[in-house]
Amino acid sequence: MKEKHVWIFILAALLISLLLAGLVSPFASSAPDGLERVAENKGFQAKGEGARAWRFAPIPDYVVRGIGDERTATAIAGVLGTLLVFGAALGLAKVVTFRSRKGTTATTERSTRPRPQLNEKRKVSGVGEEN
Repeated sequence: MKEKHVWIFILAALLISLLLAGLVSPFASSAPDGLERVAENKGFQAKGEGARAWRFAPIPDYVVRGIGDERTATAIAGVLGTLLVFGAALGLAKVVTFRSRKGTTATTERSTRPRPQLNEKRKVSGVGEEN
């Protein structure tokens, strides 16, 4: 039952994120972000521009190519980026939980053994014995 609540929360968070990405991203400022601003001020912005820098970028300049309206292209890019990040995070979470569940049985078996009390004195033959 608890797992069902977790999935409801995750899906609700994804839905809210998708709505924000699709509806708010077209209204984002066109002013350069912090990194672009520093590159502009320091005079090395041209080194990051051009075809070589963006050849492998999934959504360069936050716009999906082939869509005429810039706001729509930006909204779609926001939705696609959100889905991409969500998928990557979900995959990573599955790998981590799978590995931790796999190791849980050994840890649980070890922790069920009775442990000696700290105040208990252990007798070691030949050491500290009085005759």
